[in-house]
Amino acid sequence: MGLGYLKKYLIRYRKQFLIAITFIGLETAGDLIQPTIMSKIIDNGVKRGDMDYVLKLGGLMFLITALGASFAIIRNIVSSRVSQSFGADLREDLYIKIQNLSLENIDEFQDASLITRLTNDVNQMQNFAHGSMRIFVKAPILGIGAVIMAFILNPKVALIPLIIVPIVGVIISLNLKISYPIFTRIQRALDKVNGVMREYLAGIRVVKAFNRFDYEKGRFRKVNEGLKDITLKGMRVIAVFNPTVALTVNIGIVLVLWLGGIRVNTGNMEVGKIMAFVNYMTQVLHSLVLMTRILNMLIRAKASSERIGEVFATEPSMIVKENPIEFDEGKGQVEFESVYFKYGNNGRWVLEDINFTINPGETLAIIGSTGSGKSSLVKLIPRFYDVVEGSIKIDNVDVRHMKFDDLREKISIVPQKVLLFTGTIKDNIKWGDKDATDEDVEEVAKIAEAHDFITTFNEGYNTYLGQGGVNLSGGQKQRISIARALIKKPSILILDDSTSAVDLITERKIRNKLKAYLKSTTTILIAQRITSVMDADKILVLDKGKIVGQGKHEELMESCQVYRDIYISQLGKEGVSFGS
Repeated sequence: MGLGYLKKYLIRYRKQFLIAITFIGLETAGDLIQPTIMSKIIDNGVKRGDMDYVLKLGGLMFLITALGASFAIIRNIVSSRVSQSFGADLREDLYIKIQNLSLENIDEFQDASLITRLTNDVNQMQNFAHGSMRIFVKAPILGIGAVIMAFILNPKVALIPLIIVPIVGVIISLNLKISYPIFTRIQRALDKVNGVMREYLAGIRVVKAFNRFDYEKGRFRKVNEGLKDITLKGMRVIAVFNPTVALTVNIGIVLVLWLGGIRVNTGNMEVGKIMAFVNYMTQVLHSLVLMTRILNMLIRAKASSERIGEVFATEPSMIVKENPIEFDEGKGQVEFESVYFKYGNNGRWVLEDINFTINPGETLAIIGSTGSGKSSLVKLIPRFYDVVEGSIKIDNVDVRHMKFDDLREKISIVPQKVLLFTGTIKDNIKWGDKDATDEDVEEVAKIAEAHDFITTFNEGYNTYLGQGGVNLSGGQKQRISIARALIKKPSILILDDSTSAVDLITERKIRNKLKAYLKSTTTILIAQRITSVMDADKILVLDKGKIVGQGKHEELMESCQVYRDIYISQLGKEGVSFGS
């Protein structure tokens, strides 16, 4: 895709851009004509003592200056509006694109890099868009116009700026060639800084608990120093090239004064024209300095633009097959047929030859050691990831033949790592159904055993939660997350170790209420506690990505050594009854 994604923004804002360029042209024309007027004032007015001529042309200069200021104000207003609108549109389009990417795509980019692209990279492009309408267009017009006006005044002396400009062009080209890779590395270094910061803020409680501040300082210092070093390298390049450009043009001004002085002494040139020449050379210098500045912005913007383009060019790794099957009412049957799965290009299978069927309204429990593939298995059902081999069917329809909206509308998930959003408790529960009534919210909260602790807060269901629900305990967050899933009234409910932070008595109450509430809902339950799975209609035992046992509790106690070992390790040889 490259930079092709920018085309639609150029089309969208071309009228405003042309308006800005028009006023830049008028403003620059005023700047270019003034040195010539000044030379006439000196050579024709001051030299002859003609004050009427001086006042007349002086008034004209004032009028041109006033008009130029007006044009500059209009240009600034237009360019600011366009650049801010462009930045907002690009940021929103990029955000929508990221939303449409699969989890596999997001894993490849990494969260911190996507955040940098949404913020810093978009800002670089926005700044360039603003600068391009202010100085990128003005600089070449001013520089070329100054050389042309100098030729009109005196073609021989005008050879000096004509020689100087190509030399400066070579210097600027070298600057571009050397700087571009450096600024690309700067953005990558910024990704690393954002990554460390994001990880630290997400795990700040763990850092405090283990008193690992020195370690985290060291991590941050390393990436921060890396960003500083590569930025300094880029700044050194700019520090060398910018003065070199200024020196080259100032040498040209000295040559103009020297050659012009000789021609004045020989009577071949007037003083006013020498002053005009100096002004035009100063304008050439100014335009080249502006060009250098905007080209440095261009280097950064190009690096940022390509990073943003990488996101826009990325096709979601998961697509819906052509002519997706319409799926209105779901019963909730789930079937895995010879499913194999692994993450990315990782050579190790996470899941191997998974086969099972859950009938509508049944409860399937999945148990196994850490890393056995339990969470990976349930992530395949709503198509967070796609199977590598085999198929997953819901009500006899392959999930790859269903629209994402249709598929995920029928599934509620309580993830292993609970995430609550900034807002009230009621808002968080209504995430499952924005049209739910207060009575619906209270009903599911009671089922999730959340109602009692919610009503102890002064604001009740209107209690405001900080980012991630920091003002709640782990068990409280899990129960609100369960309520959020229930209010959706799904055909399939997935509970991924969702009561791990809840005490046994509360967990038992939740399970009993869920049985009554979810009579027609297919439930898939992942748990570490064997007491949480014993009453399920079917239990899957996973070990190293394979099903090593399948059946009811009594059957597995006789036929599956892994299940029996888990039972004995948790409850002892005699066992304990945890029925309803």
